[in-house]
Formats: sequence, C-alpha cells, structure tokens
Amino acid sequence: MTAKPLGTALSLLFLALPGVLGVPTISCRNEEGAAVDWFVFYKLPKRQGKDGGETGLGYLYMDPSTRSWRRSEKLMNTNRSALGWTLQQLYEAYPSKSNNTAYVMYNDGIPKSSNYSRKYGHTKGLLLWNRVQGFWLIHSIPGFPPIPEEGYDYPSTGRWNGQNGICITFKYSQYEAIDSQLLVSNPNIYSCSIPATFHQELVHIPQLCSKSSSLKVPGRQLTTLQSAQGQNFLHFAKSDSFLDDIFVAWMAQQLKTHLLAETWRRKRQELPSNCSLAYHVYNIKAIKTARQSYFSSYQDHAKWCVSRKGTRNRWTCIGDLNRSPYQAFRSGGFICTQNRHIYQAFQKLVLYYEDCN
Repeated sequence: MTAKPLGTALSLLFLALPGVLGVPTISCRNEEGAAVDWFVFYKLPKRQGKDGGETGLGYLYMDPSTRSWRRSEKLMNTNRSALGWTLQQLYEAYPSKSNNTAYVMYNDGIPKSSNYSRKYGHTKGLLLWNRVQGFWLIHSIPGFPPIPEEGYDYPSTGRWNGQNGICITFKYSQYEAIDSQLLVSNPNIYSCSIPATFHQELVHIPQLCSKSSSLKVPGRQLTTLQSAQGQNFLHFAKSDSFLDDIFVAWMAQQLKTHLLAETWRRKRQELPSNCSLAYHVYNIKAIKTARQSYFSSYQDHAKWCVSRKGTRNRWTCIGDLNRSPYQAFRSGGFICTQNRHIYQAFQKLVLYYEDCN
C-alpha cells in the first residue's frame, strides 16, 4: 500500500468531518454571526413614533440565550442582522456551486415581481443544508429573500406592515420529514439547487424544484421535528384539498388549546373568532411592543398564534396562512413549539383580542 502524504490525509479529514477542526457548519446565526439552534424575529411596521419601527426596518429578536424579546440595534436590510448573517451562508457559498450543499427558496410573491401565484402554496421560506445539517427559515415577507446571484437585501415593499419568522437548525436526519411536509404545502420555488447526492433520501424536493408533477398529495400531514440541539417542534402542513380554516378545524383541536391568532386582516376578507368546536380560536386585534407602543392587526402581515392564558397546553405556532375564507383553498403550514420562553414572548405581545360575541 502506498502511503498518502500528510497534507493529503489532512485535506481528506477536513472534507470528511465538516463542522469540526474549524470548518463552519450551516446553521441559523445570531446578530454576532454565531451559530444558534433557533431564533425568532418580529419586524415592526413602518409608522410614526419615537419607540422605533418608524423606518419599517426595526425588529424584535430572540434566541435560546436571550429568552425574551430584545429590540435589535440592527436593521432588517443590513447583512449584520440575524437574517443577514444567516442567509450570507448561501450568498457566500453560491459561487462555488458545491455538490455537497443544497438550497431551496420559495415564496408565493417572488422577488421583484408584482404577480402573486395562487397555483402554489401561500408559503414563504428558505432551506439550506448539507449532509450534516442545515436550517429552515419560515417567514411572512413577500418578495424575500433575493436570489443568490444578487446577495442579501430587504425589499422596500416589506417595510410597511409587521412581519415575522422563525429560523431552526436541523440535523440532516430531519430533512426527509421536511421533504414530505413540503410536498403537502406545495411551495412556489423560485431558486434552488439539489445535487444528486440528496435525491435518494429527499424524493419530493427535487420534483418541486423542477416543477414536475408528483404522486398523490395527502390533504394534510402532521410531523414531529427536532432541532439540532433537541428542541421539539410540531409541523402542520395542509394541501389545497383540505378546504377549511387550519386554525379552527385542525390546529386548535389537535393541540387541545384555545388559540389567539394574529394574521393579516383585510376588511371583508377575514374570518371572525370561532367558538363552534371544543377548542376556540380568537382573532388578535392589537399588538403591544412596549409599555406605550402598539399597532393594529391591520398593520400586521405576520402569521402566528399562541395559546390563550390559563389554558393547560401552552403552544406557539409560526407559519404561512391567514384567517381568511380564501386561504381555506390554499396550501401552507405552521411550525409549533411548547418552548416556554417563546410562549411567554408572544403572550406579552397580545394587547387585546376579539371574543366570539
């Protein structure tokens, strides 16, 4: 046997062990650029007021280390924001066209386009991964993020209303379940690269990426996911054949909790609070971001819900769909957690909500 030179052996070791010996792994990133298991953000709407948020680029931020909302000193359109640091991993890696890294960008409102597709799910997000791990960003921002060739930026159209999202770091072992959930939610993918090395385990994402027809899609599907650091999540995905309000007909009853829901409210395009089933869903009317600062749900494009105070099961869900009669015909999903810090953070945002009466 011929011995390999030491330099060659070390190079092979670096390739075989991504994430060790100084080689960075793909992960959600905090505002210092450090890897985190998850983070949540809430972009404030553009409005007048000394509390901030008047530019439409200010945001609240939390991750496992902050344990509560913190007003970020960064702006959404800088690459030193949490989103900027996180997505920079794609923008910096893209020119190399690596066969070991995959990504998917999806949005029903693709960047730099005024046309919204109703053929696909009412979903917005991004996945980036290799065979070790990656992240899933789920958000509410139309026209975001830019394609890899253009680098990080934040759309001017995303300033006016409130927006939110969650980034979760997952080991590669979780991506097969994510693959099945995306089949059901049917995202409008506008940029992607899925090298052949992933095709055996991830059957549906390459088909979605190529816009090819797939097998029969379930009406709905529920799966448990676990973050890289062991935080459990529950993901709901509905197809366009599940013709009902996902909050009332499924999520509240499945989670066995009364839910306070915050989604984009448009006059004559909203569902009222609903107490018809065992577990109720109430529309949030106003959001409180500081002691004397609040904004109406009509200024908020965010999509989330939280268990009502006093209920036994304390859940927080972030996702894709509005409480609108038209959204019953759209596919999409929500990711839910019982993390108590996330629950407390979102509970504190609720100024008041609409009762069923």
